[in-house]
Amino acid sequence: MSASQYVLGLGRRKTAVARVRIKPGTGSFLINGRQLAEFFGTLRDANEAKGPLALLETPDTYDVVATVHGGGPHGQAGALSLGVARALKSANPALFERLRGGGFLTRDPRMKERKKYGRRGARRGFQFSKR
Repeated sequence: MSASQYVLGLGRRKTAVARVRIKPGTGSFLINGRQLAEFFGTLRDANEAKGPLALLETPDTYDVVATVHGGGPHGQAGALSLGVARALKSANPALFERLRGGGFLTRDPRMKERKKYGRRGARRGFQFSKR
């Protein structure tokens, strides 16, 4: 991979979608044009987003540029984590086993369940009154 060539990774969680591009660099992490710490208000979400880089102990090896939309902060952090892991796997297939073992290549399938007709919510029915 040359220095000017990006490697792409797509991550999703709940309704959040993250399109991630990585390239060899100094370790900058831009999300929607903002720095990682500025984008996420909590340290938990920031750490989750850069989890794959922390696992590989290479936080300063790659520059990450991502666009994220949909969902909330925690879903966006999960989507970013999956996108970064997929991009790292594409850049270096030898990292597959370590990323898989760390749980970063698994798509979280949990989504909001749709509301059904005849019910008040997805599963909650209307209150029953006998009299």
